[in-house]
Amino acid sequence: MIKVLIVDDDKLVRKGISSAMPWKDFDMEVVGEAGNGQKALEFLQSHPVDLMLTDLAMPVMSGIELMRAAKQLYPGLHIVVLTLHQDFDYIQEALRLGAIDYIAKVQLEKEQFEHVLQRIYTRINESVQPNRLVPSLEETNVRYSTVYVLVSQDRNSEHSWVSQMNVTDYEMRWKIERNCCMWAARREQEQQLFEQLKELQLQAPQTTLFVLSDVQARTWSQIKSWIIHYTETEFFYKYTPDLRVLMLSMNDDKPFVLALQDEKLDQLKQTWFQTPWTHHELHYRELIHQFKALQLQKGQLTGLLYFIVMEWNRLFAETSLGKLTMIHSFDSWYEVETWIKQTAASIRQADKQHGYSPEIMGAVKKAVKIIQNDLTQAHTASGLSQQLNISRSYFSQCFKELMGRTFNDYTRFVRVEKAKEYLVNTNHTIAWIAEQVGYTDEKYFSRIFREMTGFLPSEYRQAGVNME
Repeated sequence: MIKVLIVDDDKLVRKGISSAMPWKDFDMEVVGEAGNGQKALEFLQSHPVDLMLTDLAMPVMSGIELMRAAKQLYPGLHIVVLTLHQDFDYIQEALRLGAIDYIAKVQLEKEQFEHVLQRIYTRINESVQPNRLVPSLEETNVRYSTVYVLVSQDRNSEHSWVSQMNVTDYEMRWKIERNCCMWAARREQEQQLFEQLKELQLQAPQTTLFVLSDVQARTWSQIKSWIIHYTETEFFYKYTPDLRVLMLSMNDDKPFVLALQDEKLDQLKQTWFQTPWTHHELHYRELIHQFKALQLQKGQLTGLLYFIVMEWNRLFAETSLGKLTMIHSFDSWYEVETWIKQTAASIRQADKQHGYSPEIMGAVKKAVKIIQNDLTQAHTASGLSQQLNISRSYFSQCFKELMGRTFNDYTRFVRVEKAKEYLVNTNHTIAWIAEQVGYTDEKYFSRIFREMTGFLPSEYRQAGVNME
């Protein structure tokens, strides 16, 4: 009998699921309910549970926090997520943490209960492994000289290849993460295992086979941690679709995390906005080299890409230069580089519509960055055109067509927009704000601000406060 715990902060939802589902038809029994993650952990501590259905958005302890804690304390626990249809990002995180399925609450009335439980029951059976095949994490490996790991770059979808190999043919199989499994066999069976895993790769999308040596005299916890760390660091940058087999050694455990250097990040940002990398192969390769040389972790790289996209769109989204689309998700540097290449193509396509040379397009973008980066300076079309080595009249013509405003109108616009931010988000005096956006005369600043917004600065601040 599969013992079930239902966790949801809505009592009616708990009672509805508990009473409506045909649990007995699938050898299941609801043994408990909990209104939040903390109560669920207390129940798990004193009651045997095989399957936990949990909501994600709960007070005290969320479903994600509950999953992390429960998976660490009860590795054999099967988890299914209860969620609303709009919780897509949380669903992806839950699946990465090991949830075997999810149920959208809005679909419960439309979907056959039998179908839901049949799906869950099947996945539980697929994931069950004989205990003899999974040693304790703290157990030291003295038997196997090599470990084989099949890892897919697609961590979001559940693939059937994980359970396709007949595990009884080999002595050990361990699911490390979603779509990442580890096998080991006696020395006389290793070649057979290797060949079978290579055959399995033909059915497994975006997979690489690690052949990991020097694993003896290590605990299984150390081996598992090494594999997870490697896939998240070095392999993140090494992966390509053509890389099918990778020979590795646990003795190659060199530190990977590098200290971030602000000057290198700043240089990369400047290259993106000021160097015509989208039109010249040499500059493009240099940009790719700068990105990869930073060796950022995935989270840091995501933050950098978001900054670049948000900054570009802040400067150019409302102009004819176009808006950039952020990469939705990625699991390797290969995907990031593909996105950069596609982004370069979209920028080139937008630039072609104007008929200007890449040098002129780059000069206007550089001028915009100069203006935005230092609003305290009294930039003029004459001064910037001279700095950029373009005739003043031609520069003014190009600037107006690309940015949708004359140079003077644009500078006033960005100064007033920045002033709005200061007025709503700070308590600085209007005189201070005027100086920060390039106006030494507070009265002149107030007049310009009213002409463009219909409010005096003080009125705009008051209106902003009232709206909050």
